[in-house]
Amino acid sequence: MNRPPGARSIDEILAEARSRLARLTPAEAHAAPDALLVDIRPAAQRAEEGEIEGALIVERNHLEWRFDPQSDARLPEAAGYGVRVVVFCSEGYTSSLAAAALQDLGLSRATDVDGGFRAWKAAGLPCTGGARPASG
Repeated sequence: MNRPPGARSIDEILAEARSRLARLTPAEAHAAPDALLVDIRPAAQRAEEGEIEGALIVERNHLEWRFDPQSDARLPEAAGYGVRVVVFCSEGYTSSLAAAALQDLGLSRATDVDGGFRAWKAAGLPCTGGARPASG
């Protein structure tokens, strides 16, 4: 199959997005006093995997509208272009694309966590809930 002119693969798009981000480890995100942790996973994933204590829940399909300082739908936490938004998804792929989209809005300090929620949980950082493995 021939790729149309200008088309990029998802791997290329992801690499470009990540080239702009100062990605954080879970420990760095946890220790950042000015970071607004934002979980963009859908409800089903949060129910299955658990949640980060204190993180703001903004599912991916609402993110740009909720953080654009010019949007009528912005959250109170979207106080301006200097907000340090640290985005989480399950494994750190979608969050890279989302953080780059926030940078496109002018939130130059937006970034994500390498490894996402799963890396956060594996590091033993504060989280709640999640499905319990079946005993048996």
